[in-house]
Amino acid sequence: MNLRRVLRRPAPRTLRGRLSLVAVTTAALLMTVLTVVFNAVMDRHLQHQADDELRNRAAAVATTVDTSGPRVRVLETVNDRFLDANVWIYAGTRLLEKPPSATADSPLTRAADRLAARHRHACATVHADGDEPVRLCSRPERGRHVNATVVTALDLSPYRSSAGTLLLGSLILDAVMLGCTYVLTRLAVGRALRPVRTMTDQATEWSAVGSDDRFGDEEHPAELARLGTSLDALLDRIRTVLRHEQQLTGELSHELRTPLTRIIIELDWWRARPRSEAETRATHEVISEAAQSMRTICDTLLNDARDNALHPPATAPGTTDVVPVLDRLIHHLDTPQGVEATVESEAPTLETGAAPALLERIISPLLTNAARYARSSVTVSARRLPGAVRIDVVDDGAGVPGAFAAELFQPGRRADPGDGHDGAGLGLPLARRLARAVGGEVSYDPVHTPGARFTVNLPAG
Repeated sequence: MNLRRVLRRPAPRTLRGRLSLVAVTTAALLMTVLTVVFNAVMDRHLQHQADDELRNRAAAVATTVDTSGPRVRVLETVNDRFLDANVWIYAGTRLLEKPPSATADSPLTRAADRLAARHRHACATVHADGDEPVRLCSRPERGRHVNATVVTALDLSPYRSSAGTLLLGSLILDAVMLGCTYVLTRLAVGRALRPVRTMTDQATEWSAVGSDDRFGDEEHPAELARLGTSLDALLDRIRTVLRHEQQLTGELSHELRTPLTRIIIELDWWRARPRSEAETRATHEVISEAAQSMRTICDTLLNDARDNALHPPATAPGTTDVVPVLDRLIHHLDTPQGVEATVESEAPTLETGAAPALLERIISPLLTNAARYARSSVTVSARRLPGAVRIDVVDDGAGVPGAFAAELFQPGRRADPGDGHDGAGLGLPLARRLARAVGGEVSYDPVHTPGARFTVNLPAG
């Protein structure tokens, strides 16, 4: 584990650094291969140049060797001293002439003897005194009666010096190229990643405030266009989550307001003056019932939000007898003085495929609005339809203004915010959303008069 950490530590943390390192490593490997190949080719080329020089000198010396007679003769020429430098002449394997500076048992003479014994064109490299490389090449001359061999030698130090200079120059060039590769790669990658950094900053800013701005189909390379599409989808999901969070917060606030108000009123009434034991017990029962109602509201809305997030749209489990739930809601309905609320059902038992708590949350906003605006009566009727249960909530109030009917189920909208009634415009949207969560619907009948009629259709249990 420690070795793995040590091996991982030198890796750059930024993408630009990693790509620069990869580019430099790749360039270094490529330049190493090219440098080795280049210097090997140059060594071969210099050696061929040296061999050509030796063959030319051997050919020049061969013009002074006479093999036409019964024995080999070396002719004297004007350039005799130049031609005798580093030249061995053999008659067969017998040495006729050698350089003045070479001895009979020197490494160069022994190497020349071996080349002369081959009786063919051949070359060899020998390290003479001082470890300096010397190249030798032989040239056979065949006569009618005798054969001769000319061996020439050439010091390879200048050629090796040229090869060393080429190697050093190539290494310096490699270092400069690697440095340029690293700098140019960092600049190019940094410039290429600049739009990504800009898009990331914009996405971070937009996601924090739930902005409607998107990258869309701007002119970007294919990779950045795909990134923009992915970021747009992510921003849409974030916006949806924020909207659901705001919606859930508003719905909880809206639904908890009524039981919380009941608790506050009971506490204020109980503290106003000393109460009897029976009155205190009644207050405790009201507070307990309101607290239980708050708990049920929280569980219902949170479970619905969780189900919608995991498996939209979700179907709430369980079945419920509609009539007892409606009776209970009517019994606890806070109706103004002079307004009577009644329940009508065509059958004593009507089951729907929704949990009791969820059914209460669907019907409660409709009953609250009906009691708030009714003049004298609120009627809740339930009847069976093929595969469904229909619940109508009817009041005899002024009804919904025609101009506002289209906005009735939009969150936060109220027909008359200054009508003196407390409300946030979230009850009807919540009722429709919860009904649709179980495969039902909440609708408004715009032609019903007088008053208003809201219809809830839920799947049969």
